[in-house]
Amino acid sequence: MSKTELLRIEGLSAGYGEAVVLQGISLALPEGDTLALLGRNGTGKTTLINTLAGATRQHAGTVSLGGVALHKLPPHERAAAGIGWVPQERNIFKSLTVHENLTAVARPGRKGSTARPWTPERVYEMFPRLAERKTNLGTQLSGGEQQMLAVGRALVLNPRLLLLDEPLEGLAPIIVEELLRAIRRITREEGLSAIIVEQHPQAILAISDHAAVLDRGTVVHTGSAAELSAQPELLDRLLGVAR
Repeated sequence: MSKTELLRIEGLSAGYGEAVVLQGISLALPEGDTLALLGRNGTGKTTLINTLAGATRQHAGTVSLGGVALHKLPPHERAAAGIGWVPQERNIFKSLTVHENLTAVARPGRKGSTARPWTPERVYEMFPRLAERKTNLGTQLSGGEQQMLAVGRALVLNPRLLLLDEPLEGLAPIIVEELLRAIRRITREEGLSAIIVEQHPQAILAISDHAAVLDRGTVVHTGSAAELSAQPELLDRLLGVAR
């Protein structure tokens, strides 16, 4: 049985000001699936995530999420349409407590959705460290705890599509494992669609359905995540990185 398409990107060109970073990007993602977005540094991965969130200048093309023309919407309306964004900078409210960060942005579950809605309590259940630091300010959290809070904040929006931009970057191995387990649960068990940008391809390919590789702002490979993971030589050639 074929899955319903959630995201469709057609002929997308975008960048910053007059500078065009992405050219002719076309991708599709079914509902409930995860896409690993890979590529060397500077190939346009973050720009694509930022464009979906509405934080770049779009020059051409269309983006639709569940039939909604996303490219016509300002950033705050994209969140309402179903985009949950965890940028590299995390963008938590550092002057608010952990609990205030979560309750300030929380939205009820989506109408017609059979999925259990994400609440601050469910975020605490997934990240017990945050429950222990409920009354701590954002400035009092470690980098790993800030990343957990950024993921939790995106989840309580109850999005249809979660965008994760290098969620494991610069974190201690024990935190990386904790976050990977959480991401696997969110995508595999809860069935939330996601696009994940990551510099550690094997870690993300293992929990993704599909893979796309960018080079110089264009898509140079799309296919099954499992198949790409099983071909380290191809992965090395595409990414120029060791396994």
